[in-house]
Amino acid sequence: MASSGNSSGTSVKDKTLTGVGSLIRLLPTGTVFLYQFLNPVLTNNGHCHTINKYFSGILIAISGLACFFSTFTDSYTDSDGKTHYGIATPKGFWPSAGSLDLSPYKLGFGDFAHAFFSLIVFSVVVILDNNTVECFYPSFVSSEKLVIMVLPPVLGALSSSIFMVFPNKRHGIGYPLTPSSSQGSVSNSLN
Repeated sequence: MASSGNSSGTSVKDKTLTGVGSLIRLLPTGTVFLYQFLNPVLTNNGHCHTINKYFSGILIAISGLACFFSTFTDSYTDSDGKTHYGIATPKGFWPSAGSLDLSPYKLGFGDFAHAFFSLIVFSVVVILDNNTVECFYPSFVSSEKLVIMVLPPVLGALSSSIFMVFPNKRHGIGYPLTPSSSQGSVSNSLN
């Protein structure tokens, strides 16, 4: 009797942790952390000069590119148990590992949807940052407060819907394989 209660509790716990893990994979946390760490320095806490705008713009561009690019990275475990990281391509996986069939790692429409909407989610993070808004659009903060308050939840809901329609099954560079994904690894599927 106690085990059935634990299994349903564990099931809910597992589903919750899996959902949180999937959410973390949607936006590279290291990139967002780096952006939030460097942004106050580069924007001079929202009191920008021309050079601050250039540096902050470069940071936003590089961070956005990292969010976009990371959605195309993946990993697999070979027959020796080694984890290999690479980039998904239209033909499979690069760099490929010789004789292994890595065609299941081909790019699909969902990968591009994830990349685009990861970029959208990162742009919401940028829009929500007061230093960035004060730096680039100082009058926008006071006059268009409603847009800043309404736009992020709307874009978040839209992005969440897209992420549900196209679930992310990739384990990008820097993300460990989950136990359920290692069962679908190349080594286990080929043996």
